[in-house]
Amino acid sequence: MSGWTAKRFWKQAVAEPCDGGFTITLDGRPVKTPAKRLLVLPTLQMAQIIAAEWDAQQGRVRPETMPATRAANSALDNVAIQFHAVARDLARYGETDLLCYRATDPEELVNRQADAWDPLLAWSATALRAPLIATAGVMHIRQPQPSIDKLTAHVHAFTPFQLAAVHDLIAISGSLVLALAVTRGRLSVHEAWRLSRIDETWQNELWGVDEDAAALESLKRQALIEAAHFFALCG
Repeated sequence: MSGWTAKRFWKQAVAEPCDGGFTITLDGRPVKTPAKRLLVLPTLQMAQIIAAEWDAQQGRVRPETMPATRAANSALDNVAIQFHAVARDLARYGETDLLCYRATDPEELVNRQADAWDPLLAWSATALRAPLIATAGVMHIRQPQPSIDKLTAHVHAFTPFQLAAVHDLIAISGSLVLALAVTRGRLSVHEAWRLSRIDETWQNELWGVDEDAAALESLKRQALIEAAHFFALCG
């Protein structure tokens, strides 16, 4: 990325209009992506958030503290370039959606999954017009092709910037249905996180919390929240 050096050299990061949207300048120099594309953003709000990330850097630049910048880079350098391949791969999550594969026992976990996930499958059937079949166990079950086609169409309808966020919503939660529910306001990102971790919560209640696993879960949760926030910035 132009200007992406080990240490801060600029005095001010500014969000400003440009051809095709908004961009960020560092003391008047436009920011570019790692692939040297101009960082053209779809909304002023996104540009302001990214400018604030750059302004927050002190001394050594820390990309890990700049989630919106990283997501925008991904949208421009990766998703936009291979949009249909990315959308196709994400749509395939509907074929093995987390919500469709249930525990066989114990009864309390079976009931907990049903109470949490059945309403989302009902929502998928009505709001998305994509009914999916739930099964007990891990053996693959073939989902109705019209439902997969409908989910595929929903995924392809996103912009590259939206799809960059949706990628993380799906990959972290393991569920295309949960991700679409967040993007459509059916669930908050915090509710989606809770619903995606029914099994992990059960195991923690049964065996206790492993500190290393908990630390990893915390990172995943934060990444999910950041993805939802970036989606909202897309306008």
